[in-house]
Amino acid sequence: MMDKDNDFIVESFSEAEVVVLNRYFTNVDKPVFGLRNLPETVKGALFARYSRSGKSLRRLFLDEFYDEELYAGDFSGNAGLRRASSLYDKMILDFGDDSVAQLGGAHLACEQASNVLTKVLERGRLASYLEQSTRYIYFNEKTGGRYRYAVPGEVRGTGFESVFRKGMDALFDAYSEILNGLVPRLNASFRREGASDRAREATVKAKACDMIRGLLPAATRSNLGIYADGQSFENLLVRMYASDSAETAAFADMMLEELRKLVPSFLARVDLDDRGRLHSRYLRDTARNTADCASRILRGAPNGDRAPRRTNNEVALTDFDPAALDKTLQAILFESSEASRDAIDRQIASMSESEKTALLEQYCGERANRRHRPGRAFEMPVYRFEILSDYGAFRDLQRHRILTIIWQKLSTRNGYVTPDELDEHPEQKSIYEKALVAAAEVYEALRSEFGEDAAQYAVPFAYRLRYEITMNLREAFHFIELRSQKQGHDSYRKISVEMCDLIERKAGHGFFTELMNFVDRNTYGFAREDAEAKRDRRTTHNNNNR
Repeated sequence: MMDKDNDFIVESFSEAEVVVLNRYFTNVDKPVFGLRNLPETVKGALFARYSRSGKSLRRLFLDEFYDEELYAGDFSGNAGLRRASSLYDKMILDFGDDSVAQLGGAHLACEQASNVLTKVLERGRLASYLEQSTRYIYFNEKTGGRYRYAVPGEVRGTGFESVFRKGMDALFDAYSEILNGLVPRLNASFRREGASDRAREATVKAKACDMIRGLLPAATRSNLGIYADGQSFENLLVRMYASDSAETAAFADMMLEELRKLVPSFLARVDLDDRGRLHSRYLRDTARNTADCASRILRGAPNGDRAPRRTNNEVALTDFDPAALDKTLQAILFESSEASRDAIDRQIASMSESEKTALLEQYCGERANRRHRPGRAFEMPVYRFEILSDYGAFRDLQRHRILTIIWQKLSTRNGYVTPDELDEHPEQKSIYEKALVAAAEVYEALRSEFGEDAAQYAVPFAYRLRYEITMNLREAFHFIELRSQKQGHDSYRKISVEMCDLIERKAGHGFFTELMNFVDRNTYGFAREDAEAKRDRRTTHNNNNR
C-alpha cells in the first residue's frame, strides 16, 4: 500500500502481528520508528542482520527473532521513569549539562531513505550505523509497482516528476537487464572446487552486485539502523533542520517524534526557538553565506564537463609533515620515559636511521593481524588526500568516523567509472554506459530547474565525487589495511592501496608503510569466495557439535 502524500510503501501486517509489533516498536506504519522493550543484545543482533536483508526491520523481527515464549516477560522498564525524566530535564534545560545526554541512547531505524539522505544521517562521529548493503541485495524487484527510489520533495508534484521517474526507471531497467545476462556468465566462470550451492550463489551474487551497483542512482532507497546517545541525536537533528532538503526535513520531523517516545528528555531543546532552532538557523545561514562568498571568489573556475565521459578514479596526496618520523619518535619516547620534550629532542638528533627504525619496529611489535594497530604515538603524523572516485566507493569510505572527510555535491560532471570486468561482457557494458549517459541528461534538467541539491538524486553511483580525507598515521593503518582486504569492492581497494603508495613515494615515509603488514595488493575474480567457504565450514562445525 502506498502513502500518497509521502511516496512511502506502507507495509501490511496481520492484526496479531500489529499487537506484537506495538509492544516492541514505536509505530507499525511509518518508515522511521524506534525499538523498545527489548534486551540490548537482541537489538544489536537485529540491526546486524538488518544490513544484509531485503526485509524491513519489523518484518525481520517477526520472521526471524520473535519468539512468543521468550518474550512473554515484561521488558517495559517503566520503573523510575518519571523521576529520571525530572532529573534529566533539570540537568539539561536548567543547568545545560550536555554530558548527561550521553548517559542514555536509542536504537532508531530509518527506512526508505535515499542515498543522499543516508550520508547526512551518517555524518556524525559519535554514533553507530548499519546501512543496507548494495552487495547482498538485488535491486531489480519492484515494490508496489515501483523500483526502490525516492522522488525528491522539491520535484514531486511538478512537471519534472515524470522526467525524473522515467530517468530512474531507465537506470533500474538497465540494472535488471544486465543482471539477467551477467549472473549466468559469472556462474559459468566460478571455479572453486567443492563449493556448496549456497556459497556459489552468494559469491556470484556479491560479484554481480559489485559490478553493476554503479547504475543505482543516489535516489535509491536504503534502510539504516542508528544507535546513538541523546546528545548525538540532538546534534544530528539540529544539523538536519538546517538543511534546505525536503526529504531531510521530513525525516527530521519523524525522527524527533519517535525519539521523544524513547529518550524525550534528551531532545527537549531541539525545537526550542532560543536553543535548537536558533542553532539550526545559525548553521543554515553560515552555509548559505559561505556558498555565496565562495561562488564569487571562484567565479570563472571550471566546474566540470557537462558531456559525460568514462574515466578512472584519482588519488592525490596534497599535504603531509616532513618531520613526521621525528615527531612520532618524540611521542614514543615521551610516553615511555620521564624525560622532558627538550631532552628527548636532543637524543633524537643524535640517533642513526637504523636506531630510529628499530624503535618504530619495537613500538609496532609483532602484529599478528591488522587489528593489532600501533599506539597513539602514530597519531602525530597527518596526511591529506584529495580523491575523485565513484560515489559507490565514497559511500563505503565515508563511514570511517575517526578521520576528517569533506565532500562536494554529487554531479555527473566529473565523469563516470566503468568496472574493468565489464570489458569482458561488451553487451552488458554497452547497456551500462548508455544508461549513465542518459542519466546525465536528467541530472542537468533537474539542476537547471531545482538546483544542485535536488539534482543529486538523479546521479548514479558510477559518477565520480570529489572529496578530501585527512587522517593521522594510526587511522591510515586501520583504513588502508581494512579497505584493501580481498573481500572489499575493487573500487575502494585500489584507492586504499594508492594511498599507501603515495605515503611511501611522495611523502617518502617508507619507514611507516613497511610496517603496514596487511595491505593486500592482489587482484581477485570473486572477492567473497573465501568468506562464503569459511561460513560453510563454520555452519558444518556448529551442526556437528549440536
